[in-house]
Amino acid sequence: MLRQGQGPTRRCAVWGSPVAHSLSPVLHRAAYAALGLTGWSYDRCEVDVAGFPEAFATLDDTWCGLSLTMPLKEAALMAAALVDPLAAATGAANTLVRDRQDPSRWAAYNTDVHGIATALRLAGAQRCSSLLVVGSGATARSALAAVSAPGARVVFMVRDGVRPATLAQAREAGMHVDVVPMGEWAPAREVEAVVSTVPPSSVPGLDRLPAAPVGADVSPPVLLDVVYGAGETPLQRAARDRGWRVAEGTDMLLHQATEQVRLMTGHDAPTEAMAVALREALAAR
Repeated sequence: MLRQGQGPTRRCAVWGSPVAHSLSPVLHRAAYAALGLTGWSYDRCEVDVAGFPEAFATLDDTWCGLSLTMPLKEAALMAAALVDPLAAATGAANTLVRDRQDPSRWAAYNTDVHGIATALRLAGAQRCSSLLVVGSGATARSALAAVSAPGARVVFMVRDGVRPATLAQAREAGMHVDVVPMGEWAPAREVEAVVSTVPPSSVPGLDRLPAAPVGADVSPPVLLDVVYGAGETPLQRAARDRGWRVAEGTDMLLHQATEQVRLMTGHDAPTEAMAVALREALAAR
């Protein structure tokens, strides 16, 4: 292991392909600075699915944690000796951490679930017993895990049918499932929140997005569009115009990262310091 003065003694990084756009280094480095973790480093590395096994095998004992973006979330799950129940339920891991009791083993986690749940809660979706999810991939499964409860209702808006793994997860959780074609926004009148997990260009029919109900005893629905970094999305704009509450994709990003910091370092994350660093990085883009 490298000694103090020779370089970092604890290494973490974000891997993915593409990864140059990732703001994870901004968030994690801000956390290390606020926590006084001077021996820690956090970098980014371009790694695709084909290159993942070899890259992972080269990690020495200075490495403590990895953040994984697409397309590595399933590969990360398979590389782990220990799998957290949320990662197992969603079939995807965005975090790999050394097992503290046996550092030769890696544990897999899905902190996207924490990020989505926190973003929705802070925007006003407290119970979220009804949800419309645009798309049905790995992030959609994280959204299900964030709100799943027996008896909850989920509406999938998809182009070619719900992916079997996502449908199975919803049914195993005891959720009531409906499916509508892409662009059919009528069910949005009846749900507490909408989570869009697809690129903005894939979301049609925004002119049919219903207006939020009006009344002192009625709460507007919440929209979380997980896309971030390119300004307001058309879906966010349409939701705001119709009186919805909006949770930013960067809210999800921030709060999934706070959970990663806790898992990787063992310290509670300095959320405000990370939020400030994130706002400054976005303003500079």
